[in-house]
Amino acid sequence: MPQIHDEPASPYASSDQLAQQLRAIFRALKRRLREQADLGDFTSSQKAVLIRLYRDGAATASALARAEGMRPQSMGPVIAALETAGMLRGEADPEDRRQTLLQLTDVCRDQIREGRAARQDWLTDMIAERLSPGEQDELSRAVALLSRLVEA
Repeated sequence: MPQIHDEPASPYASSDQLAQQLRAIFRALKRRLREQADLGDFTSSQKAVLIRLYRDGAATASALARAEGMRPQSMGPVIAALETAGMLRGEADPEDRRQTLLQLTDVCRDQIREGRAARQDWLTDMIAERLSPGEQDELSRAVALLSRLVEA
């Protein structure tokens, strides 16, 4: 794996340089986390639908399409593939029986939870194994700074 920290950021690094370094590090971290536990051989659209339903709960196909910036016709094949894989099931909307509410199956929920736990365990282990207590304190301060960047 290529080293991302070839040139350590100096206290005088430009904002542009810091932004580039952060993006590279976050890409590599995301890739490493994804390697630890994955939802399988699903497309990015399929994964996005699964994660959205996990996070937000049941939704109609048209609501999912809007949320994902897709045409409703394009959402059909995504949903069909996920239903075939046993990840989704549809039930009539109790408020509008003409609509179908899509929700995750228990198997899918378990897979997502297990994947998240595996990624959390990996990151916890890497922090504990590769960083000294002082470096962990430094990382904690960096996390606080990064949190400020994404605050609304």
